[in-house]
Amino acid sequence: MVLDEHTVNAILGIFKKYPEIEKVLIYGSRAMNRHKPSSDIDMTLAGDQLDLSQLLKLENELDVLLLPYKIDLSLFRQIDNQDLIDHINRAGVIFYEKRKTND
Repeated sequence: MVLDEHTVNAILGIFKKYPEIEKVLIYGSRAMNRHKPSSDIDMTLAGDQLDLSQLLKLENELDVLLLPYKIDLSLFRQIDNQDLIDHINRAGVIFYEKRKTND
């Protein structure tokens, strides 16, 4: 994955503000350590309560960070390409996972 600490912390700070996000997976070249310095960051979000409007808000918040990478976000449950789903399940790396609270 190889992202600097500032980038990781900045992105995590945004994801943590959204309780609807249960998990974020990185996939593609960064997950498989075959990326170039200019490679984008492919991320998919899991969470039953996530919707398109939240995805757009997240994209805007990430944009404001002015990171040197393009971040491609998707909602995992809305991916309909079975090959991509298989790739994410096989090679995806957990970037963020919401802590479970004991009720």
